[in-house]
Amino acid sequence: MKKIINMKTLIFISAILIAFATYGQDKVLLDQAEDIAIYSAKEFELAMMATDGELYLFGQEFGIEGEYTFRISIGLKNKVTSVFVIERKGGDIAMQNKVKDAVKEFKFITFKVPKGKHYNVEYIFKF
Repeated sequence: MKKIINMKTLIFISAILIAFATYGQDKVLLDQAEDIAIYSAKEFELAMMATDGELYLFGQEFGIEGEYTFRISIGLKNKVTSVFVIERKGGDIAMQNKVKDAVKEFKFITFKVPKGKHYNVEYIFKF
């Protein structure tokens, strides 16, 4: 009988923890360009952080060097819908295009934009 109570308690606690973890991952709906610029910059900064950032690891894998300024359009399902090169310092066209393609595959996880809306942000990626 004691094992049944413990198992039920364990299942109950697990369910609560899963619910809290799922609840904590709700994305913030943003509709102001300034807010989207702030949130997107924070996510890009995390992705560029040494040791485990997604874009940092990408740069290490492909030997990316330089500084790339892009105008990035964010739209449907928080995905990057287009990337426009504004400036490149260092690196070469091949590296620039690799970075551009990687950024095009980026999906934001902390916020969402309203359906049918697109927002443009600028960000400088420094490798």
